[in-house]
Amino acid sequence: MNSTGHTSWIAFSQGKRIASGSPSVVAMELKRKFDTHAMDGVLVFDAVTSDSVEVDLRGSLAAVLKRLPASQDQNSIPGAEAPASPVRTAGRPRLGVTAREVTLLPRHWEWLATQSGGASVALRKLVEQALRANRETDRLRQAKESAYRFMNVMAGDRPGFEDATRALFAGDLERLRQFAAKWPRDIQSHVLSLAESATEKTDEPALNT
Repeated sequence: MNSTGHTSWIAFSQGKRIASGSPSVVAMELKRKFDTHAMDGVLVFDAVTSDSVEVDLRGSLAAVLKRLPASQDQNSIPGAEAPASPVRTAGRPRLGVTAREVTLLPRHWEWLATQSGGASVALRKLVEQALRANRETDRLRQAKESAYRFMNVMAGDRPGFEDATRALFAGDLERLRQFAAKWPRDIQSHVLSLAESATEKTDEPALNT
C-alpha cells in the first residue's frame, strides 16, 4: 500500500466524514465538535490500513493531544517540542538488525554455512529478494484487505454489501460502484478510493540490499 511514512486518520459520524488528516488534526477537530455539540457513533480509522482508532476526548485539548500515539508527527501539535536529532558518531553506521530465534532443518543450516558472509547475511539477502519479488502483490492484497475492513464496519449492514465485497476482491470497480451507490456518499467515496488503490499497479523502487 502507498505510504508516506506519516500516519493519517479519517473520522466518521452517522455515515458522514467529519475529519481527516494527521492524528493531531483529527483529534483537534473531534475535540472541537465534542465540546460544542454531542456527536453520535463517531468512528476513527487509520486512513491507509483502515484499522480502528480510539481517541479519548476527555479533559483539555492538551490532554487529548498528549494521549495520541507517539508515532504521529509532533510538529503538528501546538506547543510540542521537536525530538532531538540523534548524535552522529564516527564509525560504521548501525544496520538496525534485530536478533530473533530462527528454526530451520539441518540441511538449511548446512546450506547457510556455505554462504559468503555466514547465515545472517544469507538470510537477509533471501528476505530482501522475497520482498522485491512479492512487494506489489503484497501491496495490492493489503489494499483490498483495508477496503474490506472499512466496508465491513461502515457498510456491513447496508444493502449490496455482500455483492460489493465480491466485486472488491474480484477487482471489478464498476460493479463495486453499482453496489455501493445507495450507501452514504462519504462512505461510498472512501470505499472507492481504497478500492482504486487495490487495483492500480505502481512502479516501486528497488529495495537496497
